[in-house]
Amino acid sequence: MLKKNFKYLLLVMTMILAVLSCGKSESGGDSTSGKKNIKVGVIYTKAKLGGNSFNDLVFEGVKRAEADFGIKYNNVEPNTAADQENAQETMASSGEYALIIVVGQEQMDALKKTAEKYPDQKFAYIDGILEMPNIASYEAKEQEGSFLVGVLAALSKENKIDPKFNSENKLGFIGGVNSPLINKFYTGYMAGIRYVNPSYAVTADYVGGFNDPSTGKVIASTMNQKGNDVIYHAAGASGTGLFQAAEEKGFIAIGVNSNQNTLAPNNIIATMIKKVDVAAYSAIKDITEGKFSQGKNILGLKEDGVGYTTEGSNIKVPQEIIDEVEKIKQKIVSGELVIPDTPESVDEFLKNNTYSK
Repeated sequence: MLKKNFKYLLLVMTMILAVLSCGKSESGGDSTSGKKNIKVGVIYTKAKLGGNSFNDLVFEGVKRAEADFGIKYNNVEPNTAADQENAQETMASSGEYALIIVVGQEQMDALKKTAEKYPDQKFAYIDGILEMPNIASYEAKEQEGSFLVGVLAALSKENKIDPKFNSENKLGFIGGVNSPLINKFYTGYMAGIRYVNPSYAVTADYVGGFNDPSTGKVIASTMNQKGNDVIYHAAGASGTGLFQAAEEKGFIAIGVNSNQNTLAPNNIIATMIKKVDVAAYSAIKDITEGKFSQGKNILGLKEDGVGYTTEGSNIKVPQEIIDEVEKIKQKIVSGELVIPDTPESVDEFLKNNTYSK
């Protein structure tokens, strides 16, 4: 009798363990499917997707997150500020999105209102800082990457590595708009050039928007006529006008954000890479892991958030110059060189930092 009871007890325990085991397996399955059901909204700048732009780089990060985590996404390419505000309102009010990625400083005011109205909605704000409990802000140290392409431009010009470099001490910069953000690009570029050669002069001009290639082309052509043989842009799609002018007039250009070297490989010597794809990917990854990086997330050279590339350019930069740029990069990463972020602070930086090979 005891033996029968013992067998019965064993059978009951086995059945209980089997049920518990099934329960654990099912929970794991739910977790995976939950990840795949995560929906992310992305609202781009008015410059839209295309032309290896800033927006395209954000989209690269979103697509990588889709491949790695199985999330779903919804892209919005607005035409106007009103479109951007409406897209934010529509997405936030729907309650469908685990995360809404808002791109560009032009959306800051609208995002502040939307985030206040929907405190339970999580946002990732790329390219600026908004300190609110439901916003993870991602801002790059554009001045650091721009400093490196400035150094590369100055060293290449000094050594006249290509016939398109002239003997005048003039280099140019074209911005989309005259704003603190765009002037971080200008400041770093100017500081890098004058760090190498203080006698070089850097001229800046602004298109007045980020989706106006024809005006960008006119400005670039005028700059070149005045002797500027290297022109760097931070002008979004307006920068494609710079590349057209460079091809027609035969001068050197520098791209920005995602690698633009192949757009005019005989004229674009390098691109300053602003790795906003890393920001988009990181924000989505956090959400899939049940985390949220609220507050400031700063991406500089040390964090691999900015950089430069010569890949895809037909202008061959000598290895000695690349090595020199890399040496200077390490000084920035270590904190030995702190790159200024306003034009007014460049002279002070140059007073305290002297370049020597």
